Amino acid sequence: MDIVLFHSVYGLRPAVHAAADRLRAAGHQVRVPDLYEGQTADTVEEGRAIRDRIGWEELVRRAVAAVAPHADGGLVYAGFSMGAALAQTLAVADGKARGLLLLHGTYDVPEDASVDGLPVRLHVADPDPFEPDDWLNTWYLEMGRAGADVEVHRYRGAGHLYTDPGLADYDEEAAERTWEASLEFLGGL
Repeated sequence: MDIVLFHSVYGLRPAVHAAADRLRAAGHQVRVPDLYEGQTADTVEEGRAIRDRIGWEELVRRAVAAVAPHADGGLVYAGFSMGAALAQTLAVADGKARGLLLLHGTYDVPEDASVDGLPVRLHVADPDPFEPDDWLNTWYLEMGRAGADVEVHRYRGAGHLYTDPGLADYDEEAAERTWEASLEFLGGL
């Protein structure tokens, strides 16, 4: 599979490179665009400040520019938290998308979205302060209405970015279960 993996609000941290290496070891081609152009954050507040300085529209523009040369063959879009929101935004707009792997995040589903069977897997903490139950229920219904084949995996007691060993949210057991399920998902596409 040809995968584009977007970083979280923290920027392109070592955990993103490690995730990409893990996917490559399973035989996938993985690109990890640096949407912050070298900036990283140590705290979520610093990350949000970088995101806000750049602006959502510019982040989407950078994401589109990063994938444009590779999108002809059908990409799998993936991302962590904010990066998941970007991955979803691009996948919903790309009629050739092969799959969508969301780690720790979702985003608004446009009312006119039509994704005709797009395989979608979401891995999220339970509970997650950034992805509350009522939001996730609405998101799930809207993605289904758009035609996506959605499966949600929830991890009780894990922190928001539980796959990043460099953060306090890290949960080794939940992270391993996430990667096993994600590799199975990608292998089936």
